[in-house]
Amino acid sequence: MSGSIKPWLLGYLLLAGFVTISLTGVMVIVPAGERAAVFNCFTGVEKHTLSEGTHLLVPIVETPVKYEVRTQTYTMSGIEDEGAKRGDDALTALSADGQKVKIDVSVRYHLIPEDVWQLHDQIGPNYIEKIIRPEAQTVIRNVVSSYTVTRLYSSSRQEIQDQMKEQMEKGMQKYHISLDEVLVRNIGFSDAFANAIEQKQVALQEAERMKYVIQREEAEKQRKIIAATGDAESIRLRALALKQNPQLIQYEYVQKLSPNIKAVIADQKVLMSVGDIFNDK
Repeated sequence: MSGSIKPWLLGYLLLAGFVTISLTGVMVIVPAGERAAVFNCFTGVEKHTLSEGTHLLVPIVETPVKYEVRTQTYTMSGIEDEGAKRGDDALTALSADGQKVKIDVSVRYHLIPEDVWQLHDQIGPNYIEKIIRPEAQTVIRNVVSSYTVTRLYSSSRQEIQDQMKEQMEKGMQKYHISLDEVLVRNIGFSDAFANAIEQKQVALQEAERMKYVIQREEAEKQRKIIAATGDAESIRLRALALKQNPQLIQYEYVQKLSPNIKAVIADQKVLMSVGDIFNDK
């Protein structure tokens, strides 16, 4: 039949279509900051990770699954829309003395690039809900339970964060996740404890004020003692001078008189002549 398609032409068209479809499906581009695991429908997850760039895969048989390997942050917070989950997602824990505290925390992590295929094989894309969140909850509650509520309030936040990071990174490394940092954003206490702390702060401020008052009074006391000691020494020296020269008191009296007065007369007698005093001296 003149209208029928030649067998060789049909074969050529089929081959061209297969090649076109194959080329379309086989070219896989892994963007910067990502890695890809490959699932083989015959053998399962292949034991290698696709790095950044272009890769050739067998269409239909091999399927790539991409993962972000840059540093990511997972936050659990009591503030609306601040955390990964809507609403109040702060972590509740009990202190060593049974006090309830609420903690806002951020976990900074990244997937180990060369181990992405193992993460995909063991956990899968839902690693945040399966590993990071429960690991963070367990470790944070464990660390908080080793502190009394007073120590949680007074201890360095860095100290608490370091303990959380030390315990958490051991569990996460088993699943090919590297922990970069644990950030304790806020620690909330009960109203009763918060009021007690506020009252304590007021008492401390009052104690500091009284300490200042006492120090000021003690300084004034010392000043008066020093002044009195000086006055006593002055009196002693004056008494000694009078003993050695009885006319000294008369001389000092005359010194306070007007410069024009040459002598002092009482009961018709000259008590003292200024010139005499000077002559005596």
